[in-house]
Order: sequence, then C-alpha cells, then structure tokens
Amino acid sequence: MTSQAFFIPGARKILRRGVVVSYLQLKTEGYRALIEPGFNCPQHITSQLRESTAKLQSRRTIMTQANENENRPPLPPFDLESATKKVRLAEDGWNSRDPVRVSQAYTINSRWRNRSDFINGRDQIVEFLSAKWSGEQEYRLIKELWAFAGNRIAVRFAYESQNADGQWVRSYGNENWEFNELGLMTIRHASINDLLISESQRLFRWPLGRRPDDHPSLSALGL
Repeated sequence: MTSQAFFIPGARKILRRGVVVSYLQLKTEGYRALIEPGFNCPQHITSQLRESTAKLQSRRTIMTQANENENRPPLPPFDLESATKKVRLAEDGWNSRDPVRVSQAYTINSRWRNRSDFINGRDQIVEFLSAKWSGEQEYRLIKELWAFAGNRIAVRFAYESQNADGQWVRSYGNENWEFNELGLMTIRHASINDLLISESQRLFRWPLGRRPDDHPSLSALGL
C-alpha cells in the first residue's frame, strides 16, 4: 500500500505520514494518486486537488504537442545584445506565472536543479511550477545578465512573493543556463536564498505580469 499523502494548496511541499517531502519526490516514487482512497482529507482540499489535476492534465496535451524543432530566438552563440534579450524573455515568461507557457522555452528532456529539487522534462517542469505559484502569491521577478559565452548564460535574479500566511519574502538567486542550437534551454541550475521582508520593504510593485520597461533593474535598485 502506498503512503498516505496529499498536496497542500498554498504550499510547495506535501505532507506524507506527518513528514514534509517534495511533490516531485512522490512523483519519482511512482505515486500517481493525489489523494489515496479512504484518506481522511477535508472536502475543500479534495475538490481543489481534483480541479487542479484536471486542468493540468488538459494543458499537458498542449505541452506534449509542442514542436520541439521550433526555433526560440535569440539563438546561440550569444553576444551581449542577444544574451540580454534572452534573459528578458525568460523574465517575461516567468512573470506570466503560466507553467505551460514557461515550459515551452525548455527542451522536452530539459534537466533542472532548483534549490534542492531535481526536475527532468517538461512534465515535471509544469508540475513544479504549478506547485510553486500556488504557494508564491503576488509573484514579481527581475532577472539580470551576469555573464555569457557560446551557448551558456549566467543570470542573477530576485523575486518578491507572499506566502499563504501573508508573509512577504524576497528571494535572491543565481542561475546557470545551457541552450541547444534551436535556442531551447537544456540545462538550468538555480541556487536561491529567501529573505523575510515587511510589506513596507517591498521594491517590486508593478501590476502583476510583465515588468514595465521603465522599471529599475536589480543593479539600479541596489540589489
């Protein structure tokens, strides 16, 4: 019998027999049912899970039918202009908070390390991002080019979000990207640290979605 487990809406983890583990860990173990039959789970959580799962499964059809051979310019090898544009396009995609849209910038078998989560392929990317943005409300991100060479780009970033308890958080991170010849990302490594902030300390206040062109960069904000 599989372990009893359920995803906690508004969180990035799953509770299994009283132990918090990553959602992707359960998927890797072959656990496919979000709620085990007979598990005593509040009805509103059950309904939310079933609705979220149905939406995700239907959107996966779009994801798996995506043309893997379609170019995603700018293409490598990168220069300063094209690397800067690539970083801004990635920022815009993540600020959409649309897991399927974001996944299209990566190869079908793209490999990630995000904090301590190891993610393989678009299916897991969509699952990971769906859980991420369920827990990180009011998400606003700024990315900034750090370095580039050939088909690789290094980026630093910061994003602000609010958790389920109403606490504001600013997360600082560094990413290493590698692309194939079509401009799709094959490898993404991200190391991230979180800083609790008050509402008055927030610096990212544009309307949800794409950061306006005249909004200050990380360097301009002193971050």
